[in-house]
Amino acid sequence: MLSDGVSETDRLDDQQTIYFKIMNEARILWVDDEIDLLKSHILFLRGKGYEIDTCNNGADAIEMVGITPYDLIILDEMMPGMTGLETLPRIKELRPTTPVIMVTKSEEESIMDKAIGSKIADYIIKPVNPNQVLLSIKKNVHSRQIVTEVRTADYRAEFGQISAALSDARDFGDWCNIYKKLVNWEIELTESNDEGIREILSYQKDEANNEFGKFVKRNYLDWINNRDEHSPVMSHTLLRNRVFPIVDGGTQTTLLVIDNFRYDQWRSINSLLHDHYDVAAEDFYCSILPTATQYARNALFAGLMPLAIDKIMPERWLNDNEEGGKNAYEEEFLTRQMQTLGKRWRTTFNKLIRPEAGRRLIENINPVMEAEFSVIVYNFLDILSHARTETEIIRELTEDEAAFRSLTRSWFEHSDLYTILKMLAEKKHTVIITSDHGTIRVDNPIKIIGDRETSPNLRYKTGRNLNYNPKEVFEITRPEDAQLPRSNITSTYVFATGRDFFSYPNNANKFIRYYKNTFQHGGISMEEMIVPFIVLRPKGI
Repeated sequence: MLSDGVSETDRLDDQQTIYFKIMNEARILWVDDEIDLLKSHILFLRGKGYEIDTCNNGADAIEMVGITPYDLIILDEMMPGMTGLETLPRIKELRPTTPVIMVTKSEEESIMDKAIGSKIADYIIKPVNPNQVLLSIKKNVHSRQIVTEVRTADYRAEFGQISAALSDARDFGDWCNIYKKLVNWEIELTESNDEGIREILSYQKDEANNEFGKFVKRNYLDWINNRDEHSPVMSHTLLRNRVFPIVDGGTQTTLLVIDNFRYDQWRSINSLLHDHYDVAAEDFYCSILPTATQYARNALFAGLMPLAIDKIMPERWLNDNEEGGKNAYEEEFLTRQMQTLGKRWRTTFNKLIRPEAGRRLIENINPVMEAEFSVIVYNFLDILSHARTETEIIRELTEDEAAFRSLTRSWFEHSDLYTILKMLAEKKHTVIITSDHGTIRVDNPIKIIGDRETSPNLRYKTGRNLNYNPKEVFEITRPEDAQLPRSNITSTYVFATGRDFFSYPNNANKFIRYYKNTFQHGGISMEEMIVPFIVLRPKGI
């Protein structure tokens, strides 16, 4: 019996039901000039639930294919008149995506080359075995659907386990495991035709974010002020606790910080790196609040919380309401942290914001290759998130998380960054991939009122005289309790949780329409705070 009350027998029964349901939906055309001799094979397949049409020549096959959208065609290669190889391209003109299995008496290489060149899905050598035909049908018609439907059944079985884990989660590591499971299921079910199961998963993810928000509210200030062995690694402790020990190990190391990079996006690109790297570690750390570049990335490189940066280097910190670049001193912060910890490695620092910066780095890659510790900050995904908000066509291309993952993979596969990573692998650099924070697709506006000095971010607000419903937010009325600077004496910070975003009453409808279903960061959610930390070792090390 599984922990949610579903027995293994019941699960197998569900999967068998799925299989036979799929079988009954498939229609096949078998074309052979000796079709009468194959009656036993056809009866065998009909007994398995298939609907089988037959004909004995290429001309009839072309006519039937033009009328009926078959799921698969079995085509004899050696027929009098129009051969199978001559019939195949005519079929492909009519039904280019329909899989065709070629049946042939010959294993001559030239015939196979012609058939494969014509994009057959599979071939079978005569004499034909009915089980061999059945296996080829399963492989070419049902494999994808069976896999997705069985995964759906598996998620239903694990739903209860995940729900129980939400109640039992006690520390940040527990929440990382929950988040990882939910992302894995989100990816597994991307191609499922069952809208209901994807909706259930979405509800469960929202429930998880709701519980995660409560968890952060209870524990965040202790993580910051009373750190112990149970506290998570956070932005300001990441380099000294996770990154520097790897560099101390003696291998040349490159830290790649991809702004707005989430675990699901890592999953979308990791297969592209399999030929070049082994994944030595796949872990997470916790971004500080606000989960925004100005705060989280400065803390990461300085090894300090924002309040400490403001006190120690006041000329290097700008509050939300001050004009100027908020992340202009990251390299200086990194150098100071390394000097404080006695790290004297040969180091390079490159910040790639525009495409031409990546091309320039490729042309001048030697300093990176020769350094003991290199840092590359890559801003493309942050730019893409903002472009999605502002550009209608990008919204259409990234309508949901699955589309955003797909676009991320497409970008990465053709990016200068991918080229740089392959070059680093050739030079045997260990690569660490992480981010300063993630991002979440928001859809629920909540009202807030503030003056013109209030910060503009949709997921957090800082300012004076903020008016909001305390039950809807995580509020920090004394910023120093969270080691955050004040922009003025009465400043407070409030953070949106889950998929909420802040909206002003003035012109609210237009504002909500513009920002609803856009990707934002700065607040509290698993997607924003649970940041991937990936260690890649080059092949051959």
